Amino acid sequence: MSLPPLSPCRSLAVGHQYSSLGSQPILCGSIPGLVPKQLRFCRNYVEIMPSVAEGVKIGIQECQHQFRGRRWNCTTINDKAIFGPVLDKEEKERGGGSKPVNWSAFVHAIASAGVAFAVTRSCAEGSATICGCDTRHKGPPGEGWKWGGCSEDVEFGSMVSREFADARENRPDARSAMNRHNNEAGRTSLNDNMFLKCKCHGLSGSCEVKTCWWSQPDFRVIGDYMKDKYDSASEMVVEKHKESRGWVETLRSKYNFFKPPTERDLVYYESSPNFCEPNPETGSFGTRDRTCNLTSHGIDGCDLLCCGRGHNTQAEKRKEKCHCIFHWCCYVSCQECVRVYDVHTCK
Repeated sequence: MSLPPLSPCRSLAVGHQYSSLGSQPILCGSIPGLVPKQLRFCRNYVEIMPSVAEGVKIGIQECQHQFRGRRWNCTTINDKAIFGPVLDKEEKERGGGSKPVNWSAFVHAIASAGVAFAVTRSCAEGSATICGCDTRHKGPPGEGWKWGGCSEDVEFGSMVSREFADARENRPDARSAMNRHNNEAGRTSLNDNMFLKCKCHGLSGSCEVKTCWWSQPDFRVIGDYMKDKYDSASEMVVEKHKESRGWVETLRSKYNFFKPPTERDLVYYESSPNFCEPNPETGSFGTRDRTCNLTSHGIDGCDLLCCGRGHNTQAEKRKEKCHCIFHWCCYVSCQECVRVYDVHTCK
């Protein structure tokens, strides 16, 4: 299966789900950090670039949600740099634990999954003319239901993600090997979490007959799934091999007594800063003035998140609805109360 050729001059098909991107064509030359292969992809397949951009945005938002209580909370990543220079730093967050875990592995995986997710959904919604529904993986119907609707073609979305996201990773070094592996792990997570979505038919919704189709889950499911993979990521070591094209770096599990990683697991191989202090070279903003949880013993707690510097406490007044009463029939009336909360921020 390969992408069909498109004229670079074809107009964009921007669906309602991309309203935040506007209706103007994406100017490929204005996107920073694209390598030549990505730039050619953008110009040749401009019709699906809004989906690619939306997928990057989805990945960023999910990254920020999953890491909201960590020292590094995905604030260095934005929709212009997600596949650009900021991901050239393979760093890990120790997070107060004994086993360092590579945040860059998660970013690559979730961004690649986001692109595949958005492109797949866009195709199913008819926002692009070069793709559509999946008709290859239906199989026989089940008892009480039949195939219908539009099964989402995750293979096509993954292929687009592979062409675009992996275009940077063509070097014979360990970094490219690691990034390709984690990109594919993110895309594989979509296929692993596909499910049958059904709609009932019959009098008064009696569900005498159901039509079902393959659907992607909510992207939060993918984020939670990849976060589990992040927490169990495999540490690797770099090996060099002499080949006809020169020296090539590959990755091998550091610990032989652990089960080697599969294509669904995340991998990393470098140590990292602790993200406690601002560092423009690593993209760290530090943790000063971050809100922390005084009662937590985890990484979001004031002890770990503030890196031992201590914290400040300030009273904050918030207006909330209170003393709500249900009136028959049928409305609820509430009073407005002012409550005082202690807010703790890192020094």
